[in-house]
Amino acid sequence: MKAEFNDPLLLAGKVLTLIMQGLMALAGAVLTIMIPVVLLFQDEINAEIAEEHAEIITSLPAMPLVGVFLLIIAIVTLTFLFFGKLRAIIGTVGERDPFVPENASRLNVMAWLLLAVQALMIPAAGLGLLVAEWANQFEEADVTADFGFDFDLTAILMVVTLFILARVFKIGAAMREDLEGTV
Repeated sequence: MKAEFNDPLLLAGKVLTLIMQGLMALAGAVLTIMIPVVLLFQDEINAEIAEEHAEIITSLPAMPLVGVFLLIIAIVTLTFLFFGKLRAIIGTVGERDPFVPENASRLNVMAWLLLAVQALMIPAAGLGLLVAEWANQFEEADVTADFGFDFDLTAILMVVTLFILARVFKIGAAMREDLEGTV
């Protein structure tokens, strides 16, 4: 293992990835707690809504809401793993040894993780739209416009970029091994 060198950008990257992983863990924990709360207290929630808003005919869409929570938990978990892989890559850069086969694998996994996040956003947006339509029954709510799935070209470009970088790192690691073998 090579000694780490001081680089403020790498330190910032490590700190940011740790913060992001912490936020993802917190979000996952909160959503995990919310699932039984919604399911166990569904009747009480509906009674409270009926008391405050007599004009509301339909009850809380508990199952679509739980579906949204489950999909978001999956997305948060994938994002947590993404930042863990990124932190590991930052560590190898800090050790001045980034062209290792593990980083090629990490970049490849990161690309698949982001692709999976994008795929999970589609059903999450669909279920979220069902919940938003229910919420629009309330006079003060207008959340339908905030839900939906927009094709995110930036995310797709990031996935392609990560796949390409994985290949660059794989070739770089192979070239380094060849160079070390000839010396």
